[in-house]
Amino acid sequence: MATAPPPKVRPPAPWGPFQIPKPLQQLFSHFPLRTLEPNDLPARSQYLTTSDLPTLYIFATEDDALLGLPSFNPTCLKYQTLLRCAGIQFRTLPSTNHASPTGSLPFLLPPRSGCSAAAVQPIPSSSLLAYTAKHSEKKKEQQQPSLREEAYLSLLTPLRNAFLYTLYLDEHYTPLLNNWYIFPSTSSVLVQKTLRFQLRQAAAASILSSQGQHPSAGREQIDREAIFAAAGEALRALEELLGESQTGYFFGRETPGEFDAGVFAYLFPMIRHFSDYPLGEMVRNAGKGGELVRFCERVKREAGWRNVV
Repeated sequence: MATAPPPKVRPPAPWGPFQIPKPLQQLFSHFPLRTLEPNDLPARSQYLTTSDLPTLYIFATEDDALLGLPSFNPTCLKYQTLLRCAGIQFRTLPSTNHASPTGSLPFLLPPRSGCSAAAVQPIPSSSLLAYTAKHSEKKKEQQQPSLREEAYLSLLTPLRNAFLYTLYLDEHYTPLLNNWYIFPSTSSVLVQKTLRFQLRQAAAASILSSQGQHPSAGREQIDREAIFAAAGEALRALEELLGESQTGYFFGRETPGEFDAGVFAYLFPMIRHFSDYPLGEMVRNAGKGGELVRFCERVKREAGWRNVV
């Protein structure tokens, strides 16, 4: 009589890279994982993410941002000035382009009180002028830029080139570049070196493009003397244009408008941070009567920065 064959023993399944090893499976069987309740956010985090006021994220030191002092970045300072001159209450916090949900600074985060985080959408700089006009306490004095103002915006390009050249391409101001943009972004020496190189390359490309040259032409193609000569001419033209107005602001405005804020955003950092360099000297010596310096003082008072030097 034939006997039944012995039962086949199934060989152990081969271990795959996405499987938990058997010893760990046995360990987890004895000590199953437990999901704990989430911890409360730290008090500082609560302060940073909730507020009854809108928050403007800008390039600034932590101390300056806490005090609402002017940003050292012209683009951030322009919109910071517009909001303050419009009487809009807001907070400022330091940030970087890499941390910005819009990819660049500044951006405004509306108040989160009473709203879910998903309902709060950041407002990019391209929409801040409209936001200012909508929420200003001085709505009667807020006007859209005129065609004449837009035509004169080209005068800011030489100022921007001189500012970029001084901060990014002049080795004398490397410590300032490091403190403003490099050190706040990373503590890695290697990454700092790479970021510094990238920022300088971007500044050189921007200057070259504005002068009608190919962005990759290289820093050696940049004419420093031509840059500062063009900036000096632009300052003299601005001083003459301002002299045509009887109100102390450009184009007869009673309070600073977008053009005023844009001019101030370059002139004030030049005077404040580059006073011992041609940038500051050019602003102080533009024209005959120092009107651009007095213009900066008027904007400072209007923005509530009377005591900022």
